[in-house]
Amino acid sequence: MRSPTLASKFSNGLFLVSCRSYGRPVALLPNLASSPARLVSTSFRSRTVKAAAFECDFSKSDVAHASSPNSVNGLQEYDRLLPCPSHSSPPRIEHLVVPEEGEGPVLDYIRRALDLPPLFIADLIHFGAVHYAIVCPQPPPTATPEQVRVFKEVTKPSVLRKRASIKGKTVREAQKTFRISDPGQFVEAGTYLRIHVHPKRFPRCYEIDWKSRIIAVAESYVVLDKPAGTSVGGTTDNIEETCATFATRALGLVEPLKTTHQIDNCSEGCVVLARTKEYCSVFHGKIRDKKVKKLYLALAAAPTPLGIITHYMRPVNMAPRLVSEEFTKGWYLCQLEVMECKEVAWPDSIVEAEYCVEDCGWTKKNVAYECKINLLTGRTHQNLNLTLEGL
Repeated sequence: MRSPTLASKFSNGLFLVSCRSYGRPVALLPNLASSPARLVSTSFRSRTVKAAAFECDFSKSDVAHASSPNSVNGLQEYDRLLPCPSHSSPPRIEHLVVPEEGEGPVLDYIRRALDLPPLFIADLIHFGAVHYAIVCPQPPPTATPEQVRVFKEVTKPSVLRKRASIKGKTVREAQKTFRISDPGQFVEAGTYLRIHVHPKRFPRCYEIDWKSRIIAVAESYVVLDKPAGTSVGGTTDNIEETCATFATRALGLVEPLKTTHQIDNCSEGCVVLARTKEYCSVFHGKIRDKKVKKLYLALAAAPTPLGIITHYMRPVNMAPRLVSEEFTKGWYLCQLEVMECKEVAWPDSIVEAEYCVEDCGWTKKNVAYECKINLLTGRTHQNLNLTLEGL
């Protein structure tokens, strides 16, 4: 069952955004969570391996990672990030601290430290998958004793005082991470590097006729009908395979489009992309003044009561996002309003396959319920699936 054609309306400063979410029917959805990270350390260098944590039903293709299908002695061979592969690999994140003998262009140091091909490293940098900080950040609780030892060694006051690059900065300011955008960027001893060797991939980007998804083009903005299974503005490790990037190319624009707001990767619907930095500020002002309204259409396997639904979200910026119906001190308030709930035909096999609707053991598949939803709080990662779970 497809949603009606999206409509966008500009009047008196009000922009009505309609979003469709076609993941599994929201009732009875299981929580999707990753297992704790396992760190394997050599000096400060570590490899983070996480069990696959999928944000939506497109995840089986979303997390196709960058590497050649070939292997030598059971180890992956790396070639280039493009073309986008169809197979998946576990996430791999390397944490490095540059030693004195490692000073020089960042690409050269990563090549020697990780034994990766130069073109592959250049691709990672282009994708935004390499980050740095002038001073090594505080290790996480899962860090090994060796990692903690190295951190203490490279952040001693006596060591930091000798580094001209941090003069005028607090330690916290110097520990802030930034993306590396130039393979030739110089890195000095003590610089912290985080390399996402297997960035999250979005193969759906290469299957879409992006020009057909453009709804409106104005002097200061573009309205896009975002496809499901894509990212609006990118992820920590991939700012290349995004709606903003592909819409820019589809329109032949010289200046890249800029994101003004987000909707979940597994949702599809209207997003506004700014053509100028000035319009980013204008649109953010509209959001702040509540002149922007997002309406979602979601499928449920059972009738959903009309009115405001309230949940509370644990204020931890990591998966799993825990929510509770009971008030918990310090947890974020999450509210949505179910405006309509109407009976519709259960999705046919073609729609189920296209939108990856999984069989969760429902006894009856005669009808579903299409809900029109208004997110009132718009918390980061306030996922419709989580908020409506168990209704």
